[in-house]
Amino acid sequence: MQENQEEIVSLEREEVKDINSASIEEKSEVVDAKSWDDAADLNMPGKSAFEDEEIDSDPQPIIKKEIKATRSAPTIPENAGSKKREPDVGVSEETSGQCEYNLRSPICCIMGHVDTGKTKLLDCIRGTNVQEGEAGGITQQIGATYFPAENICERTKELKADANLKVPGLLVIDTPGHESFTNLRSRGSGLCDIAILVVDIMHGLERHTIESLNLLKMRNTNFIIALNKVDRLYGWKVCHNASIVKAMKQQSKDVQFEFRTRLTQVITEFKEQGINTELYYKNKDMGKGTFSIVPTSAISAEGIPDLLLLLVQWTAKTMSERLTYNNIVQCTVLEVKVVEGLGTTIDVILVNGVLHEGDQIVVCGMQGPIVTSIRALLTPFPMKELRVKGSYEHHKEIKASQGIKINAQGLEHAIAGTSLYIVGPDDDVEDIKEAAMKDMRSVMSRVDKCGEGVYVQASTLGSLEALLEFLKTPEVSIPVSGIGIGNVHKKDVMKASVMLEKKKEYATILAFDVRVTQEAQELADEVGVKIYTADIIYHLFDQFKAHIDNLKEEKRKEVAEEVVFPCMLKIVPNCVFNKKDPIVLGVEVLEGIAKVGTPICIRQCLVDIGWIASIKNNGKPVDSAKKGQKVSIKIIGSNTEEQQKMFGRHFDIEDELVSKISRRSIDILKADFRVHATLQKDLSVEDWKLVLILKALFKIQ
Repeated sequence: MQENQEEIVSLEREEVKDINSASIEEKSEVVDAKSWDDAADLNMPGKSAFEDEEIDSDPQPIIKKEIKATRSAPTIPENAGSKKREPDVGVSEETSGQCEYNLRSPICCIMGHVDTGKTKLLDCIRGTNVQEGEAGGITQQIGATYFPAENICERTKELKADANLKVPGLLVIDTPGHESFTNLRSRGSGLCDIAILVVDIMHGLERHTIESLNLLKMRNTNFIIALNKVDRLYGWKVCHNASIVKAMKQQSKDVQFEFRTRLTQVITEFKEQGINTELYYKNKDMGKGTFSIVPTSAISAEGIPDLLLLLVQWTAKTMSERLTYNNIVQCTVLEVKVVEGLGTTIDVILVNGVLHEGDQIVVCGMQGPIVTSIRALLTPFPMKELRVKGSYEHHKEIKASQGIKINAQGLEHAIAGTSLYIVGPDDDVEDIKEAAMKDMRSVMSRVDKCGEGVYVQASTLGSLEALLEFLKTPEVSIPVSGIGIGNVHKKDVMKASVMLEKKKEYATILAFDVRVTQEAQELADEVGVKIYTADIIYHLFDQFKAHIDNLKEEKRKEVAEEVVFPCMLKIVPNCVFNKKDPIVLGVEVLEGIAKVGTPICIRQCLVDIGWIASIKNNGKPVDSAKKGQKVSIKIIGSNTEEQQKMFGRHFDIEDELVSKISRRSIDILKADFRVHATLQKDLSVEDWKLVLILKALFKIQ
């Protein structure tokens, strides 16, 4: 062992010399080529961007790993004898021949606001390759798009980045939106290694952008900002598939000025969110607290080469430990699908390890853990053959990172968004079953089963989690009494109908990204359960809010005859138009709201004088008058048997008039009108204070 270690150290010294000399040559070549159009402060071209750090950081881990290996196996690997290769089968970043065995492909998510061009950006990267006849090299994976390294090299040749990429490719999750990012969970951590946050240069940060940003911060996920739609700048000259530096040089001064103005605005908006950002080629602190902005156009493809190269080079450099391939299977279920000829299948993302045909697997199910064996591992054929419906390529084994369709028995109740486990020869199946159900139990534990609340249904465990988190936020604050995963069936309607007796407005199913069966809809209509469906969380909330408002309005109409709004009125001098039967007065509203139908009495002696039959403002009839308004009111006696009260005999100009409230009217105001204090038709804080004054005046308990 001692001899082996000495030999390895000597080999390492020789290798470092080779790397040093090679890096000096490469640096000089890059400087001479001026591959980034004379932009001296660019940070990323070719190998030179991270070369110095690579030399510093590589040798030590390699020696440590090799020593560890020699303890278990005292023979030196075959490739240790060649000076052209590093003496290790671990993280070797200098040779493309080895990197595909040592690093897996990074997994990338696309996030951002609606209509910022997320899907278009992905189509642009895919579509250009199709147009150029490169479709054969790009495999369309299940739920994701896989870009092999050679295609990325071809796409980025404009940047003269001749260095071999350190990763075998890039796996981009093909379901844009922050809900999908939430779904991609693997054993409690985020599945994505890096994200692209798409921002529209014309609109800056929008609502969903900030939601996505908060999610990225919460998960501590690295991201690159694609400042999209630069082609919409007025006067933009199209430079197809060009680097953004080259494209910007072709633009007029006016376009460049507008670009800088909008860029500054976006950088400022990010600062307001606590995030430092900078154009990627000026970013000296990349990965150290300052995030990179890559201007792009999904229409004419400017900046796309920059984005691709930055993604693969930055992930390979800063995440080499995370991307190191290992044999421990790490796999997440993306979707459960019924495929003609195959039955129920699951689409999965294999993050690490290898899956084999015949492997025994355990996945989380609605009725408990599902234990089954893989019948077939399938991927679609390359893009040009995707038109053949249901045509899949079979594999005996598939290595990470990939998107895969798995065919096996008993997957009908599998839950998307949970982890898939492999049962090894020495594993205890019961322990793995327990681990598989852990995610589901953690989500179920958040729901108050005995309380009042809506019933929530979602397509995957991740989207269910996202929806529950959203409903818990202070701005929304909707309680949840039950949850389900998958399509809405009759049993879900029955569970939701329990609320009809407890609290009618909560007899509602919020169904996110799922289908409602016909039987379920018919039963819901019959028993009175409302079902709201949407594929965007915010739309569900808007529908539920409208439902609550409608119920409130109906309830207001029901209690309209019983409710008394508070008001305090002052009689305007020389505006007594009729002294009796009916009394017509000009009044100023001192406090509260004077409404038609309000019973009125004299504040000083609490004598009833009748109720407001009509209100006129500038000669026009109105339903109500607010504080500060001067109007004329007609008061009719409330009791026909009693003598009608008369101005001058029972009250005069100095007396103030107030509405006669009751215990019942206070309860109605509190329950149905006070909660919506932001709306004009409801009580303000000042109005409620007047209610409390009148409550004391009338000695109401």
